[in-house]
Amino acid sequence: MAIDRRSLLLGTLAFVGTAPMRGALAEGTDDIAYVSAARRAEGTYSVLLLRADGSIIREVALSGRGHDIAIHRPSNNFAVFARRPGTFGVAFDLDTARPPHVFTPGEGRHYFGHGSFSQDGRLLYASEADIDSGQGVIGIYDVASGFKKIGEHSSYGTGPHEIMLLADGRTIAVGNGGLDTVPDAGRENLNVDAMEPSLAFVDAVTGKLIAKHDMTGDLKSLSIRHVTQDATGLVWFGAQWEGSPSETPQLVGSAGPDRALKLIEPQAKGGGDLKGYIGAMAVSADGRTIAASAPKAGHVLYVDTATAKVVGQSNLKDVCGLASHGDADFAASSGFGVVRYETAQASTISEHELRDIAFDNHLRRVG
Repeated sequence: MAIDRRSLLLGTLAFVGTAPMRGALAEGTDDIAYVSAARRAEGTYSVLLLRADGSIIREVALSGRGHDIAIHRPSNNFAVFARRPGTFGVAFDLDTARPPHVFTPGEGRHYFGHGSFSQDGRLLYASEADIDSGQGVIGIYDVASGFKKIGEHSSYGTGPHEIMLLADGRTIAVGNGGLDTVPDAGRENLNVDAMEPSLAFVDAVTGKLIAKHDMTGDLKSLSIRHVTQDATGLVWFGAQWEGSPSETPQLVGSAGPDRALKLIEPQAKGGGDLKGYIGAMAVSADGRTIAASAPKAGHVLYVDTATAKVVGQSNLKDVCGLASHGDADFAASSGFGVVRYETAQASTISEHELRDIAFDNHLRRVG
């Protein structure tokens, strides 16, 4: 298929315009526990701000499908990104009734659905693609200037998916999936045979490469997608397998700037049983347990960060969104409108269902 890499589909740009947020500011922000992009039964898209019981406090309308949400809690700023390969971002805050603000990656760029605020909240970083070259970039946006794009860093790879500013406030961890996509081809991966996935660590200020770990040999088809960080500073990743299903490796692993890539210990449910796909990652509030969702298989794995061994596995149809709940427990959301709280040993604490709601892939803790 011939593809004009610079021909962006205008239909991928979502305009929120002057539509206000649903929900009264008088309710305050203290009750907001989680946020997620979602689709309603009538086919409309929005961002939902939820109480712990799953009920909706506020809703920000979107005219396209959202993916992940970056949060800077001190300033109450939120930014949602279009699902890859989209070309819109929507920012809003909880303290005013101002309409949401739409921003874009600029000509010749598209988003991969993820971003992260700087610690002081002045900057927003976003995972993007240079459509001409296919190379990944980290877009840099000035919050005070209406999310104006002011620069870029290289992601040092192709297809940067989730990016995360680490606890040191200076290093950005980048899951370079290695897969090239463009808006004109939708979600088709254009370079599966030549993909080069990696986990990169980039200096947020200078843009210099601190360290990079490549997937090579038998793991060259393991596309790193999502990242989180444990209490010791180690970065954990979840991956997507693009090779033969019969050769699917483990899909969860860890690394650091000075620590090589290492996959988790083998367990009863290997990568093949997880349908070759991890949809989201989260860390418990105490930093001791990692959760990894496998929506195609309907499982959540819980991994002890000290031993890299699976300590629990739960079952929930089309589960994907994950976030911490309390100190050591987790919240999980599904494409069928379910919000479940459970322990890392896979015991259900409580479960709530929102009718006519399909949560998207990511759930973020607010409170």
